[in-house]
Amino acid sequence: MKAIHLHTYGGTENLVYEETSIPSPGSGEVLVKVKAAGVNPLDLMVRKGWLQSIIDYPMPIILGLDLSGVVAAIGEGVTHLQVGQDVYGITDIKLLGTYAEYAIAPSDKVVPKPKNLDYVQAASVPSVGITAWQALFDVGGLSAGQTVLVHAAAGGVGSFAVQLAKAKGAKVIGTASSQNLDFVSSLGADQVIDYKTTRFEEVVSNVDVVLDTIGGETRERSWGILKPGGILVSLITSDPASSETAAEYGVRTATMFVKLEGKYLTELAALLDNGTIKTCVDKVLPLTEASQAHELIESGGKRGKIVLNIAS
Repeated sequence: MKAIHLHTYGGTENLVYEETSIPSPGSGEVLVKVKAAGVNPLDLMVRKGWLQSIIDYPMPIILGLDLSGVVAAIGEGVTHLQVGQDVYGITDIKLLGTYAEYAIAPSDKVVPKPKNLDYVQAASVPSVGITAWQALFDVGGLSAGQTVLVHAAAGGVGSFAVQLAKAKGAKVIGTASSQNLDFVSSLGADQVIDYKTTRFEEVVSNVDVVLDTIGGETRERSWGILKPGGILVSLITSDPASSETAAEYGVRTATMFVKLEGKYLTELAALLDNGTIKTCVDKVLPLTEASQAHELIESGGKRGKIVLNIAS
């Protein structure tokens, strides 16, 4: 099979398109013929070697967490999936492997593909959809009638967070660049703030939940807009939010490490199939252009996800 191998940590020039053997599923695993793979910031972190202190990847490795495709083989003990079934899901942060024509995934992290989505659309969902869900509801405790501010609302996680929060019955405020204001509004946001021309803290207050996808100065300016007892949920694990600072403002904070569990995928599929939420794909590239996909993510300003169309 063809795959993108990373032989050594570093720049995008280290991503090599080459032939490799098709893996075999072990007990509790499935082999998926990959039709499309979502590209995530995590992939860039792995490529640059930022996770070396946590995970010792054996080189060469194949990057990628998100996939959609067709079950090609099942391992021992797998009973809920069948060969030939359309699926979508994730592999594992220690396993990776979706930048390839075939990939192994734990069977509990793969579920039937949403019927109304094609492979590219489906591959754009898993990691960002799960992250947004956990951040808003499991960690943030967002409920109907509350107000949430989503930073970088046009991005991969942000675009799902806006839709999920709105579906929950919350008031949704998003920050975005001028070219993405209409896009974020189309996702259901009640108010969209151009972060380049308006300081959000001057027009927003009394917020129940802030979803921090940026960190730095943006996070520091966010503390004061929370109502007493509100919570700032940060996804910036490399720079955890300060509980001491939160206490000074009379609010709470949590830095979230996403749990990539398949149970969320079934919930997301139902919402996607009934039209409650929709996918947001910014650009589709062939597997051979994985390097360009990484460069596009690094350049910022994307609407939703970048996806590798492996079927092409």
